[in-house]
Amino acid sequence: MPITRLAPEQRLSGAVIGGGLIWLAGQVADDATLDAEGQTADILKQIDALLAEAGTDKRALLSVTVILADIRDAPAMNRAWDRWLDPAHKPARMTIEAALVDPRWKVEITGVALAP
Repeated sequence: MPITRLAPEQRLSGAVIGGGLIWLAGQVADDATLDAEGQTADILKQIDALLAEAGTDKRALLSVTVILADIRDAPAMNRAWDRWLDPAHKPARMTIEAALVDPRWKVEITGVALAP
């Protein structure tokens, strides 16, 4: 079974396609100076780009995990999420609080989508 790796970096790939699924690495904002809403919007654009490179879009998302450095940022994150979400194709989602590698990061998002 072939495995395709997208957006390779030093330690990881931005996404890996295999077994009929697209596995997204944890995505963080390119601009860490943004607030939680801005970081979320930035990350969701990155997810859109990775899914497009894989030949699909957010409607194929099966599951998403949102990690917040501070759970009090959930309303701000949800504002960006709600603008981005396709209401007819909502993935399963979990939101948790955890320390992130870079203290400037407020949000990290990962997920799994169905490959085309």
